Amino acid sequence: MNAPLPLHATSCHALADAPFGLTRIFEPDIQLAQWARPRNPLIADWLDENRNALGTGFRQTLARGEAPDLRALPPGPGRDALADDLVLLADMLGDLLDAQTIGVRLEVVQRAMCPRFHVDRVGIRMLCTYRGPGTEWIEEHAVDRRFLGAGANGLPDESSGLLRPGHRIHAIDPFDVALLKGSLWQGNQYRGIVHRSPAVADAPRVLVALDAGW
Repeated sequence: MNAPLPLHATSCHALADAPFGLTRIFEPDIQLAQWARPRNPLIADWLDENRNALGTGFRQTLARGEAPDLRALPPGPGRDALADDLVLLADMLGDLLDAQTIGVRLEVVQRAMCPRFHVDRVGIRMLCTYRGPGTEWIEEHAVDRRFLGAGANGLPDESSGLLRPGHRIHAIDPFDVALLKGSLWQGNQYRGIVHRSPAVADAPRVLVALDAGW
């Protein structure tokens, strides 16, 4: 059900068209900060052309300014553009969180990795979807946290009681950069953005998750 939200609803989401807008994640009430940016055709076209040769992704730890090792992926200008973008994102997260190393996890998935709404047990995580639909999320006032995880008693999100009447499921656009605040951020216990992986209709979905390497 995607009905209009009440006029008194407040948002835990900050959207900006410049990277500086990501700093709003440090505001206590903001659980998701999103930098809206255009699709990179070099990366997008390369991913489409090589969709069956991407493997399952990789995990690497990068020092500040270090480029990822993408030699296992098909060569081309798109791979180079992806490497440059991962350096940019890792350096941005390192600057924001004062971290000297960043864990980079590139996922190439055929179906939803985390199909149930949940909260990550992290401080702040950065996400960017390069191919396929972006991460879905719910406003704080639209969920009843008692029904997260085991509280759902095995029922689907749509029937467990988690989603309040009038809820709206939002999605982060592909190539947008998002910072998601988790429950381990200082002062954020029992909070954190409620989100899930979307269904994958045109596999594979390709996304990157970045975490500070403290």
